[in-house]
Amino acid sequence: MKKIIKNLPKAELHIHIEGSLEPELMVKIAKRNHKKLPFNSVEEAKQAYQFNDLQSFLDIYYQGTNVLCTEEDFYDLTWNYLQKAKEQNICHTEIFFDPQTHTHRGVPFAAIITGISEALKAGKEQLGISSYLILCFLRDLSLESAFATLENAIKYGDKIKAIGLDSAEKNNPPSKFKSVFEKGRAAGFLTVAHAGEEGSSDYIWQAINLLKVSRIDHGVRCIDDPKLVEYLAKMQIPLTVCPLSNVKLKVFNSLEEHNLKILLDQGLCITINSDDPAYFDGYLNENFIGISQALNLTETDLKKLINNSFKASFLDPRDKEKLYLN
Repeated sequence: MKKIIKNLPKAELHIHIEGSLEPELMVKIAKRNHKKLPFNSVEEAKQAYQFNDLQSFLDIYYQGTNVLCTEEDFYDLTWNYLQKAKEQNICHTEIFFDPQTHTHRGVPFAAIITGISEALKAGKEQLGISSYLILCFLRDLSLESAFATLENAIKYGDKIKAIGLDSAEKNNPPSKFKSVFEKGRAAGFLTVAHAGEEGSSDYIWQAINLLKVSRIDHGVRCIDDPKLVEYLAKMQIPLTVCPLSNVKLKVFNSLEEHNLKILLDQGLCITINSDDPAYFDGYLNENFIGISQALNLTETDLKKLINNSFKASFLDPRDKEKLYLN
């Protein structure tokens, strides 16, 4: 099964580019920018990657992102992920980035978007990986901050496919951002949102009804509401599920307890993704391998999950048709 997973082309739709910052690159960039890290070595950094919940992860995550300051940093970060994606036979990726994490530290929006975009362009030309960029608002920051970020996004609208919502889910419902998503849609952006990871199934309903999302990131708590499960299956609203992340952040105690197979069998458009791979012990293939072993997924299941990733992507329908597995 491992060989099948490695050899099949696939798409990744839920990857935070800042979450692909490997300790080795983090240390290298920190030295380049004369930034002090809370870790004294790569090994010490890896030992710190033990989390109790989403917030404990975010605390470490934001410490790591502090080293990112220049266009070169964001290029190197993105190029590092794309090289890994090539190794894993990822042919298309839709990447999240969190500009507020950086602009709040005085990093120019232009440096962030240019560094990432240039790397994505090189990824298409040199590695054959197509890509789209999704700007995420940090839901634990203010609505005013989100609107300011959207104004920057509009200036670079040719480089950004969609807007999304991430960071600390508890007490930060999608409804808080209804107005900024309305303005984003009017500006031509597609919409997605993290919902139903630690937050309730009601957050998923809010993302659908208020933010008008094309897909739900995570969404595993939908299982608490049978009517929601039925609706997601009927409307084929994709869920970008991240198995290793879910276990690492204690959403599930183990991969064996994950509800991915249950949801897949109920007809939902489930996809597999890596989320923040540098922190969660694996990139896309490791997520596929881990969950397939834990839940005894069949080759048919795997091909269904991969085809779902193409179906759920923002690619043109004609491009999707070329990628579907038989």
